[in-house]
Amino acid sequence: MKPNAEFLSLPEEIQCNILSFLSCRDILCCTSVCKALRQTYISSSELQYIVELSGQRLLHVPNTDDVNIPVSERLQLLRDKAHAWFKIDAHSFKTVLLSENMYSDEAFVADGHIYSWDRAEDTAKIVPILPQPSQKPVNRDWSPGTLFHPNSRSIDVFMDPAQNLIATVYGDIDDIDDMSQSNHETFYIDLKTLDSDNVHPKAAGPELILSLLPISEDYLLEIEEAQLKGFGRYIALRCSFVSYEEIWQLHIWDWQHSMTSNSVLMGTCFTPNPIDFCFLGNDRLLVVAEELKLYSIEDMSQTPQLLARFSMPVPFLDAQCFLPIDHTEHSSPQTQAQQTMYSSDPQNRLLCILAEATHVYIISTRIFFNLDGRAAAIPVLWECWGPSNTRIFAHWDAYRVHVFGNRVLRATPIGTSASSLLTKFALHMMDFSPLAVTNRRDLGRVVKEPSTIVMHLDDLIDRPAESVTTSLSYVEVMLNNKWFGSNDSELVDLWVDKDRIYLLKRKWDHEAVGSVHDYGIGNSELEVIHV
Repeated sequence: MKPNAEFLSLPEEIQCNILSFLSCRDILCCTSVCKALRQTYISSSELQYIVELSGQRLLHVPNTDDVNIPVSERLQLLRDKAHAWFKIDAHSFKTVLLSENMYSDEAFVADGHIYSWDRAEDTAKIVPILPQPSQKPVNRDWSPGTLFHPNSRSIDVFMDPAQNLIATVYGDIDDIDDMSQSNHETFYIDLKTLDSDNVHPKAAGPELILSLLPISEDYLLEIEEAQLKGFGRYIALRCSFVSYEEIWQLHIWDWQHSMTSNSVLMGTCFTPNPIDFCFLGNDRLLVVAEELKLYSIEDMSQTPQLLARFSMPVPFLDAQCFLPIDHTEHSSPQTQAQQTMYSSDPQNRLLCILAEATHVYIISTRIFFNLDGRAAAIPVLWECWGPSNTRIFAHWDAYRVHVFGNRVLRATPIGTSASSLLTKFALHMMDFSPLAVTNRRDLGRVVKEPSTIVMHLDDLIDRPAESVTTSLSYVEVMLNNKWFGSNDSELVDLWVDKDRIYLLKRKWDHEAVGSVHDYGIGNSELEVIHV
């Protein structure tokens, strides 16, 4: 007891300074030791700020503190901001009119802009959405034939606003004509800036080179479908092939330091659709197939190292994973200072997996960082990791979902309609952070009890339907006082970030076709709800 007594004899300011080096969990443990330490915590805004950030699954962004704002005010602003999500006024929104063809296969919202790429039309756009006064708006419109090299086969586009990067994947058509002399097609990834057509200044070179791994001398590999994703200094391209759908390759580049990739994964997937993947921060990659496979990508000179395997309750026949980037992490210090003082914690975010267009898995990424010496070769059974780290919801074609940090935004149909274009939606806002119960201040609904979903498996899998129970806790606010969708519009997509909710609608022009039962495409509009 003597060391403790000596610590308590120190001035309270020094006690707080020492405790501030501890983790949130350790700080809270200290407050339960004695009344004196409890009082020290209660009187210290700095210690409460540390706990509040951790409880909201946020990280402090260095060098963004406004010295003119006391820590006590920052603490209150943080709490008020969290509470504001539980009292959203769905009727208080601004509408941004967009062009007729703004809806596309690939679209997302970030940093006060909407970014889109239309694969069929070979067009891309960046449109400002109520940008902050301190922001420099970017307005770009790539017309057909301007995104990719002439005489090339366009594959995919990736845009990263935080790094002002646009990456375009294309194949040389001449290579296809010469494939009789080789066993694969050569592909290239151009690296340019979003706000101009210049080569990105941080890139190792103007383009990355992709050479597919040969299967055998008899296999002629031609990419049928591919997907490009990135995170920070990493870019990865997943490929599936004509005539050999079960084979896939995943090539990873450190695009700021090398034009070639030595970090390649290859495998087989005996399902109708290819695997998906996402980055879990700067050193980990998750591959979603029949099971979840976690890899380390710290050493880019070699094949990614398998860290762990996680089994799923039922096999995936078609899965898409989403882990939106908090663009604060990789933005410049000047931009950070203008935007925020914190970002979401990469080790405590929500991963969203859409499975067979019937269910959505909301998974806490903490499970992928707390490995506890697990053997990589042995899959972790679903019963050992899944139920307490996951919540599964029904998700049919008409449903919409998006995640950001520890928040989930879902749109679910209300009632029935003879036409999918007339579907009306209710909006569900869910917060999975540990302090959501406190910050809601009696608003919303606390969900701690387990929920069970009956999964009817595909006809390709000869197994009966299974009941799956999950119990990841959350707080939900349902905006049922406004229906999203009407007789002349369709809810196409939605997004959520740290400050706003975005609802993309497609308007329908009845007069263009002369009947309320026939629909001509009108324009698109974006409803923006501020928090």
